[in-house]
Amino acid sequence: MNNNNSNRLIVVTNRGPYNITEVKDKWKFEKTIGGLTTALLPVLKQTAGLWIANGEPPGFYPHSSGHFDFDLRYIGLTPEEILGYYFGFSNDALWPLCHYFLGRVNFNREQWEIYEKVNQKFAEVTLEEAKPGDMIWIHDYHLARVPLYIRAMQSLAQIALFWHIPFPSPEIYRVLPWRKEILQSLLACNVIGFHIPEYATNFIESTIELLDATIEEDRVCYNGHTTKVIARPIGIDYATVDKEARSRRTENHIRQLLDTLRGQALIVGVERMDYTKGVLERLRGMERLLELHPEWHGKVTLFQIVTPSRETLEAYRAKKREVDEIVGRVNGRFSTDVWTPIRYLYRSFSPSQLIVYYRAADIALVTPLRDGLNLVAKEYVASRIHQDGTLILSEFAGVRFQLPEALMVNPFSVDDIANVLQQALTMPKEEQRRRMQDMQARIKLQDIKWWAQEFLEQMTPLRLPA
Repeated sequence: MNNNNSNRLIVVTNRGPYNITEVKDKWKFEKTIGGLTTALLPVLKQTAGLWIANGEPPGFYPHSSGHFDFDLRYIGLTPEEILGYYFGFSNDALWPLCHYFLGRVNFNREQWEIYEKVNQKFAEVTLEEAKPGDMIWIHDYHLARVPLYIRAMQSLAQIALFWHIPFPSPEIYRVLPWRKEILQSLLACNVIGFHIPEYATNFIESTIELLDATIEEDRVCYNGHTTKVIARPIGIDYATVDKEARSRRTENHIRQLLDTLRGQALIVGVERMDYTKGVLERLRGMERLLELHPEWHGKVTLFQIVTPSRETLEAYRAKKREVDEIVGRVNGRFSTDVWTPIRYLYRSFSPSQLIVYYRAADIALVTPLRDGLNLVAKEYVASRIHQDGTLILSEFAGVRFQLPEALMVNPFSVDDIANVLQQALTMPKEEQRRRMQDMQARIKLQDIKWWAQEFLEQMTPLRLPA
């Protein structure tokens, strides 16, 4: 079912923005928690477009229902499709490959074939909804074959794709058995975007090496089609984070949290349970700090928030067991009757709940082993209304290029983590404010609206409302 509006923005993602349930013969819409949902909701609200995603129950939910400011179309996938497409090829092959974890890669032809089938289904539903003049904006590695199927069925479609995870170097990418098929589909787009120039360069070099594509400035020419390649780091809804950080509700929760710490310095870490996020290495770094600097015993606490993720995959269950074990070990070694060095919170938190921890924390410890960008770092900076606090950032997070004032750390070195933590704990307030002011100014300017406009203006006359 498509509406009568022309020149719409159609966003296509694996996961939808709402969980939908029926309560007393009425639909209940609960916003999903995730970086991509948080980033794209403001864009869809401004453009009054259409969001297509996998979700239950399948169907068309119009904006006229009053629940949201855009149309929503959910595609129902079978358990077998989800297992092969999402948990299989997407997250058992592409995810570890792109994050350079070759030892965790599993290439399975049956999963690839299911991935193909699901991507074709997404393409067909998208074209059921699309009208001439609409811009189709596909997101991420789950849907890498959708552009090719759309282009085959509608040669004049305006197609863009944003790749939200790292794109690996050609030496790593060429390991993929279906390396050419993925590249050929991405080159069916009018525009493809990455967070940072390194990923864009890796993609371009892969097309040259594997497809003999030619390059004209920032465009890749292949099979009679030209694709523009750009690098634009995704922003956050800075104004909303800042407003929530200043709210009376947040202030009240901060006081309650700080009362439990009795003047201790607070370090916060926020991640999904994932082997790429460096949670285990971070906890070992905290342990090393306490070994090297006993003067901090009883004076600093790490709140490690971990959101459950992909719990059906053994790699993720194994990582949780390792994290549980090291938390127990560190707390067993160093805890006293009145102090526990690591408070481990394994559950989902709403954005407003996370802002309480960001505001309260003296230090944010953001140490992924490899990350496409990282919005936690930006949200921490945006929440610092008093312009103090210190961000410790992995050298392997894409956002490092936007936030050079952060203290950079090698997440693979527990000694480096401990030493940088010591530096952060002893940094003068004046230096904290100088660094924080510079970071805030940059991410406030390059917010979510800036990112969307920078990307969409590469395509058509479609513009976000002022």
